[in-house]
Amino acid sequence: MAAAEATKKAIDSAALIRQARLASGLVLVFFVTTHFLNHSLGLISLEAMEQGRLYFMAFWRAKTAMYVLYGALLTHLCLGLWSLYKRRPILRVPPWELAQLSLGLAIPPILVGHIFDTHFGFTLAGVDDTYAYVLLLLWVERPYGAVLQIALLLTAWLHACIGLHYWLRIRPWYHRAVPALYTIALLLPVLALLGFVQGGLQVIALAETPMWLESYKQTIDYPDAAGWARIQGAADTGQQLFLGGIALALLGRGARRLAGLRRKGATVRYPDGSACRVAIGTSILEASRIAGRPHASVCGGRGRCSTCRVRIDAGAEYLPPPEAEETRVLRRIAAPPKVRLACQARPTGDVQVTPLLPAAASARDALRAGRESGGREQQVAILFADLRGYTKLSEDRLPFDTVFLLNRYFAETGQAITGAGGRIDKFIGDGVMALFGAEENADPAQACRQALTAARAIGEGLDRLNQTLAHELKEPLRLAMGLHVGPAIVGVMGYGTAMALTAIGDAVNTASRLESVAKDRDAQLAVSEALVRLAGMRGGAGLEAHPLEEVAIRGKREPMPVRLVARAADLPG
Repeated sequence: MAAAEATKKAIDSAALIRQARLASGLVLVFFVTTHFLNHSLGLISLEAMEQGRLYFMAFWRAKTAMYVLYGALLTHLCLGLWSLYKRRPILRVPPWELAQLSLGLAIPPILVGHIFDTHFGFTLAGVDDTYAYVLLLLWVERPYGAVLQIALLLTAWLHACIGLHYWLRIRPWYHRAVPALYTIALLLPVLALLGFVQGGLQVIALAETPMWLESYKQTIDYPDAAGWARIQGAADTGQQLFLGGIALALLGRGARRLAGLRRKGATVRYPDGSACRVAIGTSILEASRIAGRPHASVCGGRGRCSTCRVRIDAGAEYLPPPEAEETRVLRRIAAPPKVRLACQARPTGDVQVTPLLPAAASARDALRAGRESGGREQQVAILFADLRGYTKLSEDRLPFDTVFLLNRYFAETGQAITGAGGRIDKFIGDGVMALFGAEENADPAQACRQALTAARAIGEGLDRLNQTLAHELKEPLRLAMGLHVGPAIVGVMGYGTAMALTAIGDAVNTASRLESVAKDRDAQLAVSEALVRLAGMRGGAGLEAHPLEEVAIRGKREPMPVRLVARAADLPG
C-alpha cells in the first residue's frame, strides 16, 4: 500500500512538472522571439533598435510581465536541474533529449552575466541600459562579449526549437506546418544576428570618436569601477549558485542510486526473457533505458504520445491505475485492456511486458489506434484486382508510357475503391488489394455491399479508360478481380516506415485465389457466394444472370460456390 501511494505521488508530481516546464518554456520562447525581433531592427539602424526597445521594455518591464518572466526563468532553470537529478540513466536517453538538456544547462552561465549587465545593472549601478550601452559593452569594452552573446542567442534558440519540435510533432497538423515553421525558425535568428552585428558595427564606428564616447557615457551614467565591481560580483555569485546546483543534482543522483539499491525493488521482464531490476517508482520506460533496451518514445517519456505503450502480460496488479493524463492518451488511441504507457506505468512489483511498437516508431505511429497496433480478428471483405497480360502489353512501350498508363489505371481503381468506402491496402506490381470493413465495429454486410459497389465502379472505370486510350492501345486493357469475405487478423504490420494497417488470414488468401479463378475462366470478377449472401442478396438476387459454380480453390478441402461475372460493370447498382 505504501509503495502504491508513493508511486501515485510520483505520477502526480511528474504530471505537474511537465505542465510547469511547458508553461515556463512557452513564456521564455515568447520573450526570446520578441527579443530577436528587436535585434533584427539593427538591419535598419541603431535608432530603429532603440525605438523598438521602447515597446519591448514597456511590455517586459511592466511589473506583472517582469514577475512572470523571471518566475518562468527560475522555474525552467530549477526544473532543468531537477531533470538532471531524476533522469535514469542520463547517458542512455535519446540523443535529442541529451542535446536539449545539454544546451539548456549551457545557457545560464552566459545568461547570468547578460542579465546583470542589463536589467540588474540598472539597479546595482544606476546605468540606463539602452541598446547602444549593451552594444558598446559587448563590442567595445568587453573582450569576447559579442562572441558570447551570439553563442547565447544560438544556444537558447536551438534549445527552444528542439523542445517545441518534440512537443508539437505528435499533433496531426504539425507535419503540414513544418515548412512554414522551419522557415521562421531559420530566418528569425539569422535576422536577429545580422541586426546585432550591424548595430555593433555602428556603435564601433561611433566609439572611434572620443567626444561621442565620453558624452554618451555621461548621458547614460556609465558605471565606474565601483559600479562594475558590484555588477561583476553579483554575476559571479549567480554563476556560482548555478554551478553549485549542478553539483548538488549530480551528488543527489549518486545518493539516490545508493539508497535505491538498498530498498525493495521491482523486476521488469521482456518477451526475450531478459529482465531489469529497478527501484520502486521507476517507470517501465526508464527500466528499458537502464537495461540498455531500445524503446520507442517520441515525446521523450512525457506522456504526450503513445509510442512507448506496452502490453502487460503479467503483474498488472502491481501497477497503479492510470492517471487522468495517461487515461486520456489511452482513450485517444482506443487502447485495449492491459495496454499501458511505459513512461507512466511505475510498477510496485514484478511485471512482464511486451512493447507494442518498434523502437524506431515515428510521430505518425503515435496517432495510430492502439487496437490496430495490437491486432484484432474481424470479418472483412477483400478485393484483389490485377491487369491481365500487362507484361506483354508493356513490352513495346517506353518506360514513361508504361508508368503513365499504369498510373491512369491505378487512379481509376483507387477512386472506385475509396469512393465505395474501402481502403487501399497495397499496390502490388500492376495489381491492387483493398479492404472493406477493416474499421473497428464495422458492419460486415455493409462491407460486402461496398466491395460489390467498388468492383462495379472498377469495371466502369476500365471501360472509360479503354475508350480514352483506344488510339494508343493495340488491344483493350483486361482485368481480373476476386472478392471474398471472412475472418482476418487486422492490425498495423511491417517495419519502420513501411508499417501500415493490413489484414492477413485465410480469407485474404481465398480472395487472391478467386482473382486467379477469374483469369482462368476469362471473367472480370469471381465473387464468393458467401459475400453475395452476406451483402443481403439472397439467392443471388440481381446476380442470377451470372453463373454459380462449385470451384475448387487451392488450399480448400471442399469446392466453393462462386459467381463468375464476365463484366463487372454489369453488376446491379
